[in-house]
Amino acid sequence: MGITNSNKQIDLTEIDCNGTLKVTLALSAAPDISENPTDIVLVLDRSGSMAGVPLENMKLGAEKFIDIIDEATDNSQDGNIGGGSHIGIVSFADTATVNAQLITSVQTLKNAVNSITAGGSTNHADAFAKAMGLFNPLSTNAKVIVMFTDGKTTEGPDPSPVAAAARASGIIIYCIGLIGSDGIDVNVLNDWATDPDASHVAVTPDDDELEDLFEDLAQNISKPGATNIVINEVINSDFAIINMPAPTKGTAVIVNDTTIRWTIPELGVSGNEGAALEFFIKHVADSSGEKLINSSIDYSDSEGNAVTFPTPSVLVDCGIVVNPEPCPVPVSIEMSGCSDSIVVDLGETYLESQGRIAQVDVTVKNVCPGKRVALAVILSEVDSTGNEYQRGLKTIVIPAHNYPTCRDVLVKCVKFVLPESLNVSSAGSTSMCMTRNLNVRLIAHNIDTDYRCCESVITVL
Repeated sequence: MGITNSNKQIDLTEIDCNGTLKVTLALSAAPDISENPTDIVLVLDRSGSMAGVPLENMKLGAEKFIDIIDEATDNSQDGNIGGGSHIGIVSFADTATVNAQLITSVQTLKNAVNSITAGGSTNHADAFAKAMGLFNPLSTNAKVIVMFTDGKTTEGPDPSPVAAAARASGIIIYCIGLIGSDGIDVNVLNDWATDPDASHVAVTPDDDELEDLFEDLAQNISKPGATNIVINEVINSDFAIINMPAPTKGTAVIVNDTTIRWTIPELGVSGNEGAALEFFIKHVADSSGEKLINSSIDYSDSEGNAVTFPTPSVLVDCGIVVNPEPCPVPVSIEMSGCSDSIVVDLGETYLESQGRIAQVDVTVKNVCPGKRVALAVILSEVDSTGNEYQRGLKTIVIPAHNYPTCRDVLVKCVKFVLPESLNVSSAGSTSMCMTRNLNVRLIAHNIDTDYRCCESVITVL
């Protein structure tokens, strides 16, 4: 069967700026179906949420799956499943229906798929049970269930024990999931599928991809396992690889902070087999947002299996990060092994973080007793053509005083910071000491008053 499934998963969907993730790469492979007859049951979800385009895309995917198996078993699309293999069709909603027994007629299988209509809830347990009932326990053929669903179980008993019984009897279970309107629990699909979970489950949020998922699974069935597998994984440069335990098959090395290489001498040559690799990555950038884990991932083997891995992403929350200055560029120097000292001319450097501080005082005239005053100080800078640019606003509450008459109040040390990078007074000049032309405006008014609007109630603090 070649590579029957490929997957990539992460254990979290959201992390903080310095967060870490576990990434899992997984593959499964099986021998060539033309030399190892296989009975396959397609178990297809026809619940109400599949109505419309999703159902049509599922049908296209199932038909393409049947065509590929047809050609794989006897090297031609002659309308007949060859080599002793068979395909059956089960569909399910409130209950499951056997649409086609394990047969070899391609047209009959396609007619069965096209007869499916959507409606009802989702009974996975009955679907597994009906699929298991199609297999002949005395047959030596390999037994495979391909379960497709777009939602959670809403009818019937817990399907997990039924799926477990199927696996215990030697049936290989693959799960294809579409994230439909009813939602889907990937952990449940992992529970149903044959181990390793990651290599027997594929999930997509887009029903347009269903045809490709069915095609990839069927396409690889024509290959005789896989040998000399090489996977080169490069992660997004916003992350760094921090740890990698040994894989379940083959060997893996960390090439650099963002690259790993996983090699497997053979997989699925003599029977169905899975392999998984886990590694841990840490977010090392300063920026937030939804970020892809992969930069690239390349697969190759001696059989030319077509393998595509998912591209998971994680939401990174770094809050608000400000980097006011870049790190200085280092100057490399070298001391010989027996030198006690070294003299190096490092050339020139410049003072960093240049700017000014403007500090102003203002006297507010005739502040009457018992009245607080709101004061605003507005600062702007003027360029050579008279245009003004905002540079700051300070608002201050002057407390009320209890003197018997109105008095002047001095407000001292109102400070504004003026970075040199904002200098428009001397545009184009690189000098540190050019004149800065500033305008200051003041606004002041009483906060407290004895005026009351009609029917209003005001509390004076």
